[in-house]
Amino acid sequence: MLQLLRTISTTPATITDPDKITKMYKYWRVHIMMMMYMGYAVFYFTRKSFNFAMPEIIVNHGLNKSDVGTLTTLFYVIYGLSKFISGVMSDHSNPRYFMGLGLIATGIINIFFGFSSSFFAFSILWGFNAFFQGWGWPPCSKLLTSWYSQSERGGWWSIWNTAHNVGGALIPVVVGFFTVHYGWRYGMWVPGIIAVIVGSILCWRLRDKPTTMGLPKVGAWRNDKREILYEEESAPVHWSKILTRYVITNKWLWLLAAASVLVYVVRTAINDWGNLYLTEVHQYNLVKANSAVSLFEVGGFFGSLVAGWGSDYLFRGERGPMNFIFAVGVLISVLFLWLQPSANYSAQAACFFSLGFFIFGPQMLLGMAAAECSHKGAPGAATGFIGLFSYVGAALAGYPVAKILEIFQWNGFFLVIIFSAVLTAFLLIPFIKFKKSVHTAK
Repeated sequence: MLQLLRTISTTPATITDPDKITKMYKYWRVHIMMMMYMGYAVFYFTRKSFNFAMPEIIVNHGLNKSDVGTLTTLFYVIYGLSKFISGVMSDHSNPRYFMGLGLIATGIINIFFGFSSSFFAFSILWGFNAFFQGWGWPPCSKLLTSWYSQSERGGWWSIWNTAHNVGGALIPVVVGFFTVHYGWRYGMWVPGIIAVIVGSILCWRLRDKPTTMGLPKVGAWRNDKREILYEEESAPVHWSKILTRYVITNKWLWLLAAASVLVYVVRTAINDWGNLYLTEVHQYNLVKANSAVSLFEVGGFFGSLVAGWGSDYLFRGERGPMNFIFAVGVLISVLFLWLQPSANYSAQAACFFSLGFFIFGPQMLLGMAAAECSHKGAPGAATGFIGLFSYVGAALAGYPVAKILEIFQWNGFFLVIIFSAVLTAFLLIPFIKFKKSVHTAK
């Protein structure tokens, strides 16, 4: 198993025919993107399956909201830790098996969950699911930094980032259909079976770095001078040195991690509490409220694309300026949702679209910036480090925000969101003029 996960030894380029190199690069870049996209979207199938089967599970098995909150908190904590641990592991692993076997494992766990009936079994299985869910992001960050150079990476990364919007939009439909017609167990079994199938396809069709296939590095192939410089600076070093020098003691990663906590506070709070706000304050029925909140994911789809392409073409691969612009956009969108003078449904729905558009930009760019602010050989560790703090923010948007709602009502809720947005923009100011070099990690 460990031998299967181990990355292939990097060797000097053995293919010298320029036409063949270009043909292989063009084929595999598109093919790998398709596999990553499909795989990460299905990771959301097995990550969110419980959420949408939850109402029937509560009714049939006597769970209360505290039980559900415990499962959610358990998931966020383990998932955040797993993203960091698996990030370190994935930098030295073969992405095709690391991602594929992780997805197969989450699928099997979802299937077993569907056969379970006790809270104890739910807790154990959902904890294991959280651990293997952490195997999805890091191998993708490794592939995105290996097959796509810095001057174009924003566009490719933004395309891949929309996978979770697609997965997040499809899973309520899939789980809802099978839960309504066949019961909640089918709502867990079907996503699990899909995950096992897709995970097997990833193990078959994904690949490792270009150099493991006899190709030159992507910087040399595209003649990307900044990528070549980055590759030259990032000479191979031991993983422990990468972890201590380029991750743990990297001041830029700590700034990005702090910003990521706040971004996930906003993202999770709006996503989890938005429909309750619309039903309680504006008296919309649940269908209208959910329809408005669903635009949050739609906005996120377009926001990710604009943020990635904008950072490539407007700022020549620098992520800082676009991150700052989007953080300001989050602040304006939250203020308008809170302070708009009339309860106009279309305006409120537009606010949720706008919030999704602006929040998913930095959510995606922070991970990319983390990979580019660290060592070329440590994209998984760097993005995993950011991911750990992201889900600290997600956890803070749960129970702590619930207590703020109980004590200070919705005004307190929006003040927390506004404070998070302002502080995010403040933390991102140093990156506006940041010039990437691995030596900045010293």
